[in-house]
Amino acid sequence: MMFGVVTVGVVIVVAAAAVADAQHYSSRWDNVQVEPILKNERLLKTYFRCVMDEGKCSPDAAELKKNIPDALENECAKCTEKQRENVEKVMKFIFNKKPDMFKQLEAKYDPKGVYRSKYQDRNKENERPANTEVKPEETKTN
Repeated sequence: MMFGVVTVGVVIVVAAAAVADAQHYSSRWDNVQVEPILKNERLLKTYFRCVMDEGKCSPDAAELKKNIPDALENECAKCTEKQRENVEKVMKFIFNKKPDMFKQLEAKYDPKGVYRSKYQDRNKENERPANTEVKPEETKTN
């Protein structure tokens, strides 16, 4: 389920990620604070309408829309670490706070559920039960 969320996060965070070289999206937007965008309904809807082909696109949003298929197909392989962190923030927000938006994005960018299932399987490997405390490993002394 979480990586289904990440799928849509890629939609928002890759926003304006122009490809700087063949290996990575530009880090130019790494310092963008996504929280204010998520809290601004008007701005969030503007990006949403663009990626859904329902409204005008700013140059940044148009770049986002262009990169979504590649980012989804390649598990954000060209994303920087900061972009991946932002993807997770955005996905959690949209999944938890904007379920209608999430469903529409998923219908457009993952209609067959290919990415959802791929990401869900990978995410299950990294999950641990709720309320499980992570304890540091004990070191053995001779």
